[in-house]
Amino acid sequence: MEVTLKLEANLVIITIEGSIDGNTSGELQMQIMGKISESDNVILDLSKVDFISSAGLRVLLMVYRQIKVKNGKVVLVGISEEIKDVMSMTGFINYFQITDSIEDAQNIFKS
Repeated sequence: MEVTLKLEANLVIITIEGSIDGNTSGELQMQIMGKISESDNVILDLSKVDFISSAGLRVLLMVYRQIKVKNGKVVLVGISEEIKDVMSMTGFINYFQITDSIEDAQNIFKS
């Protein structure tokens, strides 16, 4: 798994590549939780994530909760149909806005 973090204005853009599972979720949590405290709004680019387990969903929920406390938003970008199905079945999809591109996600924060 590879994680890239970028801060733009009042927005953290996190790009994740690979699988988010029991082996990688702890590392992901360590890398992103400190960074998201720097902003009220987060874009999670999951377009290169091929698998997410319940441990990965838990990390997404932690991000959501930390941002929600600050009345911010978390937008997911480019999630695959398989991941979207898993998130729908578990109800996680209701916590996030979903877009197909980072540009679309950025526009959500401009409005």
